[in-house]
Amino acid sequence: MKNGSTETKIITVDSAVKESGRDRIGNIAIIGILSAISYILMWLEVPAPLMPPFIKFDFSDFPALLAAFGLGPIAGILVELIKNVLHSFSSGSFAVGELSNFILGASFVGVAGLVYQKKKNKKGAVLASLLGAMTMALISYPSNLFVVYPFYYNFMPKETVLSMYQLILPSVGSMEKALLIFNLPFTFIKGMLDVLLCLFLYKSVSPLLHKFKR
Repeated sequence: MKNGSTETKIITVDSAVKESGRDRIGNIAIIGILSAISYILMWLEVPAPLMPPFIKFDFSDFPALLAAFGLGPIAGILVELIKNVLHSFSSGSFAVGELSNFILGASFVGVAGLVYQKKKNKKGAVLASLLGAMTMALISYPSNLFVVYPFYYNFMPKETVLSMYQLILPSVGSMEKALLIFNLPFTFIKGMLDVLLCLFLYKSVSPLLHKFKR
């Protein structure tokens, strides 16, 4: 009897290991596919309305948010990382823009994915998305003020950058004020548009993701 019981346990453990291995391979494949889609979307950028011409809008955080909701926050962060590493090879920002994009995107999908794990329903998804977008918007202020914009001042004088904001709102007297009035809400709105797209498509895409894992 003991031998039979032992064999059963070995078979059960072996099956669990194989299933776990298949899940890992499936997750890696999904992360790779979503990273590729995210990278492509990063190039499909359009000018942002009511913003200086050098600020663009894209939906490249959407696949990462899908990954965060479907596979967990780490998966979403990995999609953000892979997307930006790939983009850094062909951009002219010397990886500074990609670093900023990764910090903001990772904070967005990381927080959203973490909150959603605690409450996996529609209300949880909405709350997770709001918190993620708010976190990204708040982090965008110091990121732009102390990292991204100072780097670009090497190529475009600070006064020139500020003047682009002043063409939209003449009363803006400093970059601190410009980033607070323009960039912070823009980042939040950008995040929420990704959220709306994700919430709209998640039910349709989710079964495909789980089917691919199997």
